[in-house]
Amino acid sequence: MENIDNRIDIKSMTIDELEELLVSMGDKKFRGKQIFSWLHEKLVVSFDDMTNLSKPLREKLEEKCRITALKAETVQVSKIDGTSKFLFELYDGNLIESVLMKYHHGNSVCISSQVGCRMGCRFCASTLDGCVRNLTPSEMLDQIYTIQKISGERVDNVVVMGSGEPMDNFDNIIRFLSLLNSEQGLNISARNITVSTCGIVPKIIELADKKLQITLAISLHAPNDELRKTMMPIANKYSIEEIMEACRYYLKQTNRRISFEYSLVKDVNDTEECAQQLISLVKGMNCHINLIPVNPIKERDYRQSEQKAIYAFKNKLEKNGINVTIRREMGRDIDGACGQLRKSYIGK
Repeated sequence: MENIDNRIDIKSMTIDELEELLVSMGDKKFRGKQIFSWLHEKLVVSFDDMTNLSKPLREKLEEKCRITALKAETVQVSKIDGTSKFLFELYDGNLIESVLMKYHHGNSVCISSQVGCRMGCRFCASTLDGCVRNLTPSEMLDQIYTIQKISGERVDNVVVMGSGEPMDNFDNIIRFLSLLNSEQGLNISARNITVSTCGIVPKIIELADKKLQITLAISLHAPNDELRKTMMPIANKYSIEEIMEACRYYLKQTNRRISFEYSLVKDVNDTEECAQQLISLVKGMNCHINLIPVNPIKERDYRQSEQKAIYAFKNKLEKNGINVTIRREMGRDIDGACGQLRKSYIGK
C-alpha cells in the first residue's frame, strides 16, 4: 500500500485552513469554501468529482492532498431491531467499527475515536488488545459520511461512544466537533452530539472551558471508588469525588445536563446499596442516568443483571426524583457492543 502519510489530510482542515492552502498554491481563496462543501456537504471522495474546479487544480490537489475514505469491510444488520454495525478498514489496514441505530426521533450513529483503547475497562471488548492509535478528525467524520451514503438516510444524532476514549484523543475530537457542527458541512447541531469519557478529569475541565453545547456522558458504572477500581483502571487515578467536581464545573460552564452511564452487572453493582450510594452521589444535580444491561463478552466473567434487579434499581432512583432510563438493547444479535465485531473479525 502506498505511503500516503506525507500528503495533507484535507478532510481534517477547516475552511480557513483550506483558503490558506489554496492561496499558497497560487489559486483563489474562495476555492477553499468550495472544496469544504464538496467534502463535507456533498461527501465526495475524489478530487475528480469536484466539477467546479479546473483540471490543473484538481491534479495539483491530488498530488499534495489525500481524501480520507473508509472502506466498509463488513456490514451486519440486526434482525431484531434493524440496527446496522459497520466494520471499516482505514488506509493503514487497521479496523474500526460504528453503529447506526434507528429511532422514532431520527437516526443515531455511534462512532469510534481510536483504534482499540488503553483504558482497560473490564466490561468492554474494545480494550482487550490495547490502543493502536488515535483516529484523525477525518476518520471520525467519514464513519458518519460513509454510513449516510450506504444507508441513503440522514444522520441526526452522533454519539462518540464506540471504541476508544475520546478524551485520550482530545485535540482531534475538538476539531471533529467543529467540522461536524459547521453550517457548510452536515451542520449537525451540537445539542445532538454526545461525547463520553471514563473520567479523565483535566480533560473534562478543558472541555467545559470551551463551553460547547454538546452532551457530556460520564461512564460511571459504580457508585464508590472501591468497586469502581475493580471495574475500571482509570479509577486508580481519579476518584469519583474528583469526577463529580469536574461535572459540577462542566454544568456551571455550559448549563448542559450531564448523562451518567451505568452498566448493570449481576451481583456486582446492581444491589440496593449501590442504588442508594448512586442517589447520594447525584442528588440535586442536573443529570440523567442511563442504565445499561451489560452486554457480556466471552473474555470476561461479567453477567447481565436479572430484569427484576434492573427494574428495582431504576424504581429506587426514580422514587428519589432522579431522571433515569434503561437503555434499549440494540443489535444484540450482531456483536452490538463496543469492540465485539472488530475483536471477532481479527480473531478469524
